Amino acid sequence: MRMIPSQPLGTGSNAEMRMFDQLCAAFSGPDKNVWFAMHSLNLPRHEDKRFGEIDFVVCGPDGLFVLEVKGGGVSCRHGVWETTNRHGRTERLRESPFRQAEGALHGLRKKLPATVSRNFVVGYGVVMPDVERLPDSAEWDRAVLADGRDFRQFEKWLERFIRYWRAKDARRTVATPSHLNLLQQHLRPDFEAVVPLHVSAHDVEMRIARLTADQLGLIDVVEANPRVVCSGGAGTGKTMLALELAKRWGASGMKTALACHSPWLKRFLERNAGPGLTVSLVDSIHVTARRAGIEKFDALIVDEGQDILNMDALARLDGCLNGGISESRWCFFHDSNNQSGLCGSYVPDAHDYLESFGPVRIPLKTNCRNSLPILRRIQDDLNADVGNSGVGDGPAVHEVRVAGADDAVRSLENELCGLMDDGGFSPGDIVMLSPVPFAKSWASSLSGDLRDSISVLDDSSPRNASRRTIGFARITDFKGLESEVVVLVDMPRPGHSETLRSLHYVGMSRARALLSMICC
Repeated sequence: MRMIPSQPLGTGSNAEMRMFDQLCAAFSGPDKNVWFAMHSLNLPRHEDKRFGEIDFVVCGPDGLFVLEVKGGGVSCRHGVWETTNRHGRTERLRESPFRQAEGALHGLRKKLPATVSRNFVVGYGVVMPDVERLPDSAEWDRAVLADGRDFRQFEKWLERFIRYWRAKDARRTVATPSHLNLLQQHLRPDFEAVVPLHVSAHDVEMRIARLTADQLGLIDVVEANPRVVCSGGAGTGKTMLALELAKRWGASGMKTALACHSPWLKRFLERNAGPGLTVSLVDSIHVTARRAGIEKFDALIVDEGQDILNMDALARLDGCLNGGISESRWCFFHDSNNQSGLCGSYVPDAHDYLESFGPVRIPLKTNCRNSLPILRRIQDDLNADVGNSGVGDGPAVHEVRVAGADDAVRSLENELCGLMDDGGFSPGDIVMLSPVPFAKSWASSLSGDLRDSISVLDDSSPRNASRRTIGFARITDFKGLESEVVVLVDMPRPGHSETLRSLHYVGMSRARALLSMICC
């Protein structure tokens, strides 16, 4: 007989395990695959219980049968049934095993549609494999009980049992294979449930939270050295580590500056900085220090350092540090992919100058932002080193190729609606990134309601704080930031243009869980 599933479900009952083996061996001839049995079928709607479970359901052309299995010793005194297990523990039953099996059968029939159940003879039975002989009683028919002797010749008993129930409904014809297939799908259906995008994306977010906590262990290494160059691709945790280091240095009493090139990133850092920490743009660090009443800083941390690795910027930083760059405590976090020409100015000689002061070099190799499909796409399309995957799997990257502006607007509208309606994302989970301002973007031509649901972000609101609107930003402005879902627009597909490589690199790597690209 075919068992569904092919192995017993988790059970501590030795009797049920033995019953499973007996059913599996029954009807081993031509009827082996016609008959099937299910172990431990849940029954959410029971005649008189909130929840029930059927030990075994046996189905075939001759009918649908429920079997209740009672292992160990069984006794009945003054109408009260008890079972005793192999350890000598006695348990009182709420009702007789025969009433239990009969109630389960009625509950099962109510669960099945009439169009299915009317095709089958139905019956119930009780199997007591450890009891040699139960006395006859007016409360049950001997044909529905299999005791220890019957169990040893189980297939013969099963055949008698089926004949008994068929005789009670002799006019009913045997069920066809299509009836049996339909019954199986109702009892224990085969299915593949599609996980909504926002659920799988949430799993990514949970893995990121665990991973970033692990990344913080690197701060102990950075903190133990006076001068550090910490390099890693997009998503390797540089900004998070820069903030944590700044909080520690500030808490130790050092006057600490956290500097960057982007006003958007500066505003984000300010909102997450601890007390006593000075956040500044590199170009205006002397003005910021003067306003804070600080003549010189004791320590310096630079985020997105590749944007300020030029001699002019290093000279400004040198002038604001006690002891200058050569003697003071500092840490530069920079992207080893450089993103040259996108923001600020990077000069190789300036990098060599910084290295001349003998900093400890710490490479960041674990990507703690991008899901594996996003990371692989960046690596394949751009040949960029964004570290090894630490986040794990996530939703596949979406790419839609469009023929022109009208097609692009329609595709963008479908994508945004799909992410919110079918994918289950909130508008605030989504940020559209473009190389051009909103007025020149496909996003500005979306239909009225959808266009009105878009917030154009700025350096005062670099993250979509309202959560009720879809964010829009230029790629260069969003550098150093991230979003759960990124929709990249107004660009050719990655690899199409080498001049756009840096824009693709930054835009694609901002997505934590899901990346969508509408490509012209």
